[in-house]
Amino acid sequence: MKVPFYGHVKQYHNIKSEIDANIHEVLESGQYVMGPMLKRFEQELAAYHGMKYAVGVGNGTDALWLTFMALGIGPGDECITHPNTFFATAEAIWIADATAVFVDSDPKTNCIDPARIEAAITPRTKALVPVHLYGQCADMKAIRKIADKHKLVVIEDNAQAIGARGDGFKIGELSDAVCTSFITQKNLGTFGDGGAVITNNDKIDGVIRKLRNHGSDKRSCHSMGYNSRLDDIHAGVLSAKLKHIDEWNDLRRTWSARYSAGLENARNLTLPYEVPGSRHVFHLYVVETKHPEHRDALLDFLNHDGIDAKCHYPIAIHQQEGYPWGKQARIPGPLHNSDRNAACCVSLPMFPELTEKEVDFVIEKTLAWDKSLGEALKAVG
Repeated sequence: MKVPFYGHVKQYHNIKSEIDANIHEVLESGQYVMGPMLKRFEQELAAYHGMKYAVGVGNGTDALWLTFMALGIGPGDECITHPNTFFATAEAIWIADATAVFVDSDPKTNCIDPARIEAAITPRTKALVPVHLYGQCADMKAIRKIADKHKLVVIEDNAQAIGARGDGFKIGELSDAVCTSFITQKNLGTFGDGGAVITNNDKIDGVIRKLRNHGSDKRSCHSMGYNSRLDDIHAGVLSAKLKHIDEWNDLRRTWSARYSAGLENARNLTLPYEVPGSRHVFHLYVVETKHPEHRDALLDFLNHDGIDAKCHYPIAIHQQEGYPWGKQARIPGPLHNSDRNAACCVSLPMFPELTEKEVDFVIEKTLAWDKSLGEALKAVG
């Protein structure tokens, strides 16, 4: 049996008529950029989050750095985040010409550890940028409390957790802006790239609407800006899919529960942790080997048996070859948890269109690897 990592082709076929109808509507309208379909999707996305505004942009990276620009974050400013996530979070800070400050992650959730934030704050600190990693919310209550104490803005990187909830809070409720990505593999993904900023802040909304469109909010009138617009065909795809996102997230949670039940006795793996009272939407189902030297062995074992497991993210940002040592990056303390997560992580196939047979096959092969490793370790004493 072969188990793929992504299911977006199956997903398309499941709601093909809805997606095709929206694409046809856009094509017949003759308005493909900044047209009525984009406006409709922005309104739907804002309503889904219970917020006032949503601004569609070219991708998730642009969503972040345009938000930094809208908030006046730039040279000399510092943004605190964590390094065991996708490179774009820090990249957006650097594009804004600000400094990324990395603090360690929580050992259970792998999201930023609020207990490490205050020690990293300096007079240059302007923003806190938590990432809702793998589909689980960072501790926004604690983060908002720190931000209020030090008069900082909070920008949520929510590329991986649309539809998630924290223990007693919703995404967007405790921040200045939420930035998301719609690249194909996300829980809500289009057939290509895209992103959005969701906010209740009138100024952020207005500035980003101008910045994304060559500094223009009126035809032929421009100031300094950029070209970063979510086109209407992508907006139509996303509008069709948004109606199903909670159902699809429920399926992700079903498969994650099946994985966890089937793997609970694996002795050489740590399974994902879900904060009590929260709603983890499992963009990724990430297990960790107990020792870094076993990670690649598990990955190779599963791949050899037809299971398209992957690693997210095997090289932490501060370990990347392109990491900008110097004035645009700072590490105020050890990053032991982030380093461990990067070195030990394996992502098992996770998408709504999985079947019980596929999930059980992944469990079977993962347990076979765990058993063989246990026997090998026992043999060497």
